[in-house]
Amino acid sequence: MRAASLLLPLAQAAVLAMLASPAAPSQLRLHDTSTSTSTSTSTSTSTSPRGLGRSDIVAAARQPPPDADYLAREAKTQGRRFCLVRPDAHGGDDAPSIAKALNDDCRRKSLVFLPGPAYSIRTAMTTLAMDDVRIVLLGRLVWSSDVAYWLSVSMPVGFQNQSTVWYFGGDRVSLDGWNVGTLDGNGQVWYDWARSQGNLPRRPMNINFRGLTNSAVRRMRFVQSQMWTMAITHSRAVDLDDIYVNSTSSSRWSTLNTDGCDTIYSDSITFRRWFVTNGDDAIALKGNSSNIAIYDSEFRDGQGVAIGSMGQYDGKFEYIANFYAQNITLVNTAHVSYLKTWAGVSRGYPPNGGGGGLGHATNITMQDVRISKLRQQPFFAWQCENYSGWAGKDCNSSKFKLSQIAWRNVVGTVVKGVKNVGSLQCSAAAGGCDDVEVSDIKVTVDGTDAVLDKWHCENVHGNKGFVCDNPPQVSG
Repeated sequence: MRAASLLLPLAQAAVLAMLASPAAPSQLRLHDTSTSTSTSTSTSTSTSPRGLGRSDIVAAARQPPPDADYLAREAKTQGRRFCLVRPDAHGGDDAPSIAKALNDDCRRKSLVFLPGPAYSIRTAMTTLAMDDVRIVLLGRLVWSSDVAYWLSVSMPVGFQNQSTVWYFGGDRVSLDGWNVGTLDGNGQVWYDWARSQGNLPRRPMNINFRGLTNSAVRRMRFVQSQMWTMAITHSRAVDLDDIYVNSTSSSRWSTLNTDGCDTIYSDSITFRRWFVTNGDDAIALKGNSSNIAIYDSEFRDGQGVAIGSMGQYDGKFEYIANFYAQNITLVNTAHVSYLKTWAGVSRGYPPNGGGGGLGHATNITMQDVRISKLRQQPFFAWQCENYSGWAGKDCNSSKFKLSQIAWRNVVGTVVKGVKNVGSLQCSAAAGGCDDVEVSDIKVTVDGTDAVLDKWHCENVHGNKGFVCDNPPQVSG
């Protein structure tokens, strides 16, 4: 299943309904050019049947954000209730007012307007029952820097020890930031607190889109996330368009774990025109993710696109199926994409230990990719993930199957010192990796004309378009 067939009828119907609303011409725009340095990704045209052409996007970008009077009239025309949520006049906690609007006053067939300029978020929010709600956010939601408090109230996401401080869900929900609406996690205090340690318990992500269906998130900015920027869990038919993510540290401590977005138990999720600068995965597919697509996006400084990790829970079956990405630019990331499973021997407990899980990842495609100064092998598969002290061991024990993987039309550079264009360590216990295809690959070492064309392979079968530099069957 490739690009066109990824987009299921339910998702198509949801977006067509949104485009039919009176505000449709203005609901897809470019990134805010004052903060985003993306060029090639913002001007390209997606081949997705749901994508807008360049002229449509540019025309929409010229439109100023709406004001309260305009939105009130629009709500009346559409038969919606109108809720205007202003920041507390005395600088108090704005979370209760926002939650009240989304849970009570304007939970059904409503238009909720948050004009800003800034909202102080000091308590956790749960807003899960919205039905046919449009949210226009022009302000900046800023989470407080009280690390101890947030650790005490963060809520479980249902994967590893991940937690959040905002559950956000419902059906037919539109969240539109008009390129100014911002979620600011006040992340620097968290980077300094974590001291470059990974997966610390109860360290929350900014928002968990949870049970969100037939919905869209547009033109939003997510900056300085506390941990992961967001997770999409138990959701279906969601479009996330024109999204800016930036989590960078001003101290010596890294931004490890600041993933742009992770999908978990979700289907038919489409990312368009994302710009991500962070210290970890730009977008990651975790267990039971299907029909995920990324178009026209740029990723900087992190790990690249992650398929996994998978197989972390002993005896549990997971799958990742039908991933397609097109027109992607990666700058200074570790990889184009990497597939990662835990070993077949369980050691320790998630999130920093585990293994022994079962399942498959299949039909994984990336094409039309431009890379600049990647730090490691552009193409990477690894089935040796393990508990601390056991890294790189039990590599042939995983029973998680990887198959139908394709990288097409990838051009650009890696830094000096990178020896292989691809490294595919596939587990013998799973029968190796099947049907790996590459075509139109031209990767050179930065500053030279030296073409990188060597592939390290272990247990790779049905490879097309490349030759393994060592025998395809390797024990270990």
